[in-house]
Amino acid sequence: MAFSSSKALVLIACSFCLFASLAFGRDFSIVGYSSEDLKSMDKLIELFESWMSRHGKIYENIEEKLLRFEIFKDNLKHIDERNKVVSNYWLGLNEFADLSHREFNNKYLGLKVDYSRRRESPEEFTYKDVELPKSVDWRKKGAVAPVKNQGSCGSCWAFSTVAAVEGINQIVTGNLTSLSEQELIDCDRTYNNGCNGGLMDYAFSFIVENGGLHKEEDYPYIMEEGTCEMTKEETQVVTISGYHDVPQNNEQSLLKALANQPLSVAIEASGRDFQFYSGGVFDGHCGSDLDHGVAAVGYGTAKGVDYITVKNSWGSKWGEKGYIRMRRNIGKPEGICGIYKMASYPTKKK
Repeated sequence: MAFSSSKALVLIACSFCLFASLAFGRDFSIVGYSSEDLKSMDKLIELFESWMSRHGKIYENIEEKLLRFEIFKDNLKHIDERNKVVSNYWLGLNEFADLSHREFNNKYLGLKVDYSRRRESPEEFTYKDVELPKSVDWRKKGAVAPVKNQGSCGSCWAFSTVAAVEGINQIVTGNLTSLSEQELIDCDRTYNNGCNGGLMDYAFSFIVENGGLHKEEDYPYIMEEGTCEMTKEETQVVTISGYHDVPQNNEQSLLKALANQPLSVAIEASGRDFQFYSGGVFDGHCGSDLDHGVAAVGYGTAKGVDYITVKNSWGSKWGEKGYIRMRRNIGKPEGICGIYKMASYPTKKK
């Protein structure tokens, strides 16, 4: 729906005046638009319309579109201001630019942590004597499936679990098989809660007790909770033997485990920069209140900055084709965004 109504244009003009006074006091840059361009209401509307077209956005009525335009402007202001002060990473106008930060967090985060039930004994850590290579990238070794998209279902915990299981299965068998997050969402209901959150360790336990996990093609993702379909007798499953926790708040232990297989990790992703991360090594502000499940798939160094490569589940348009590089060696035991607080990995017998 285009901004064709004169009433709509008046409303936009009024809101734009305030935005321009706040946002354009300093040089502003975005691909294809100069600072002078973005002092123009027409150019700002053009940018919004172009963004809508690029991401296939359609709104029900002019009121909804005006609301999303206001949010878009506020997000654009945040992106501009942050890009002027950060140096190792940058933000961009991705498909989430019409969501307020609260809306985004409610839709795309979904880790539910119960510390009293979760931890296992650190003595079970199997990689304590591993020699660390300089860098690791499990994508290059064929152990990482293409980036997936959880949509607005809070199922990050299932995607994190599946990525780790897909990884160890490929390492042991040589076959990279895309597995079903939907089966976990529908059937793993003892402690996990579908689109309303869950925890990776519970999901590992479910896979062991259930005798395996079906392939994604046999139990496809529907972006919402469905009915559990356990009776798929004619289809194969991928099994694991168990799982282990990485010693908490220990960077070297996490790297040793990561040198051997992809890991499920928990992070705090509720910081606003996460919503619009576009590239670079992320070293922005975040706490360690874990709210999002992801998968660590490698580590390395770029321009003297050490990082961990993390696979997300927000689609391939987010970040670096669906990935984020998160800075390591920051001097905090819990790591950036709490990435060392709750890591685990599945095991599989050869």
